Amino acid sequence: MTRFFASVLIIMTIGAATAAHSQDKTITVFAAASLKNALDDVDAAFAKQTGVKVVTSYDASSALMKQIEGGAPADAFLSADLKWMDYGVEKKVINESTRLNLLGNVLVLIAAKDSKIDHVDIKPGFDLAKLAGDGRIATGDVKAVPVGLYAKAALEKLGVWSSVEPKMAMTVNVRAALAYVARGEAPLGIVYATDAKVEPGVKVIGVFPDNSHDPIIYPVAATVNAKPETMQYLAFLRSTAAKSTFEGYGFSVLSKPIS
Repeated sequence: MTRFFASVLIIMTIGAATAAHSQDKTITVFAAASLKNALDDVDAAFAKQTGVKVVTSYDASSALMKQIEGGAPADAFLSADLKWMDYGVEKKVINESTRLNLLGNVLVLIAAKDSKIDHVDIKPGFDLAKLAGDGRIATGDVKAVPVGLYAKAALEKLGVWSSVEPKMAMTVNVRAALAYVARGEAPLGIVYATDAKVEPGVKVIGVFPDNSHDPIIYPVAATVNAKPETMQYLAFLRSTAAKSTFEGYGFSVLSKPIS
């Protein structure tokens, strides 16, 4: 009987070890909200190819980096701007040697799908305040959220920030701003082209000139506490399969595919 229980104990121990090993095949990724649709597809393809599950948390890059700085267990960070990746390097929570500029995007002005506004020529001095009427212009928090930082920089460069500042509806991330416009809670919004592409309730009515703001760059890197599988993931993000997916959602791919 003793041998029987010993055998059962061994089997249970092996089973527990196997289960633990299986659970280890999971990595946690913190990614900018604008990446959700594309990255969900990329993550699914990565899991299918490698057996490594990806659990992804989406929000504003600013909020995610503050969580990582506070000890949140992330293996990789995909930011919608360089600032918050730089911050992570400075705070020594990002493994700088793994850092890579992965994607690019475009800043656009949107309206609800049924809006009477169809085209806006975005140029110095354009009357955005008048276009908004009694409504507001939704974008991310201009003090922290990348899309808001890009939006404020562009509006300042175009000389219209002072006239529209009182009309700004600042949100926690870009997808929240997108939802405001889609639901009709704000007549206008400033988001990325990729966000407008996945939301049938809005339309692009104008594109901000490239020279009105810093280039929109999405860097990616492993954290200092990343699991070994994270390097496989970073490599997969540079694969031709991932490139095809990202481009399908409207992102420009900045890194050269490695496979």
